[in-house]
Amino acid sequence: MATESSATAPSAPAVPPVDVVMSEVIASLALAAHAYLNPAQTPEEAVPDLAAAEIAIDVAAKAFERISPRLGSGERSAMASMLTDLRFSYVKKRGT
Repeated sequence: MATESSATAPSAPAVPPVDVVMSEVIASLALAAHAYLNPAQTPEEAVPDLAAAEIAIDVAAKAFERISPRLGSGERSAMASMLTDLRFSYVKKRGT
């Protein structure tokens, strides 16, 4: 009776490092926050969703806080700058 060799069995996909996964999550949240702050309508009709933007920014910031020690200095600096820019945009749209 022939048995299948373990060499022919499919291997499980490699799980990416958590810093890679979280960097993608942070970038996705940042893009979402930007979209909430800048709806793709004409300027007269555009009403930013400040509540949704605030949630996306807060979650991205918390994720960044947790993952930043695992990032290289360049990536850490770029993400910090991106979050700062989003916060400034949020405050500007909020009007305070």
